[in-house]
Amino acid sequence: MSITTIAPGLTAGTWNIDPTHSEVTFTIRHLMTKVRGSFTEFSGSVQIADDLAGSTAHAEIKVASLDTRNADRDAHVRTADVLDVENHPAMTFDTKGVRAEGGEYYLDGDLTIKGVTRPVSLTVEFNGVAEDPWGGTRAGFSAETTINRKDWGIEFNVPLKGEGALLGDKVNLQLEIQAVRA
Repeated sequence: MSITTIAPGLTAGTWNIDPTHSEVTFTIRHLMTKVRGSFTEFSGSVQIADDLAGSTAHAEIKVASLDTRNADRDAHVRTADVLDVENHPAMTFDTKGVRAEGGEYYLDGDLTIKGVTRPVSLTVEFNGVAEDPWGGTRAGFSAETTINRKDWGIEFNVPLKGEGALLGDKVNLQLEIQAVRA
């Protein structure tokens, strides 16, 4: 899988995530709707290999930077009931490789939340490469996956009347990443 064939302009080497021009967001069902939130502090880099399949990435998200636009909810999510920020201040993602399947690209890796590491696959879209006004070279990527929060030991919930519960189990993670060539 040659880089130039799949991702024109993307060259081998280190590309650092620019948090100012990137987003890490999520959605989860809360009561009868979905709540959207983001993590505002994160860092990472992508090591692009000559053979795209051998490329790797590492990302770290500061869990305390959670923002759902509701201070009380955010404070509760940071407690030991949910994400336990005091004992687990960061989530990490480390890739095991990139693969193509049915015209789609996937980033396979290990996601660690609350000290629990599980494999996940993110669907990835390459958005192109361009020179920025400051002389740097930037690449854009969109990625997403859905996880079950219980797989990482996040069990907190409140039963509702009937069969319902306050929170859904599925969490959709979305990333809009802009990386700068080192």
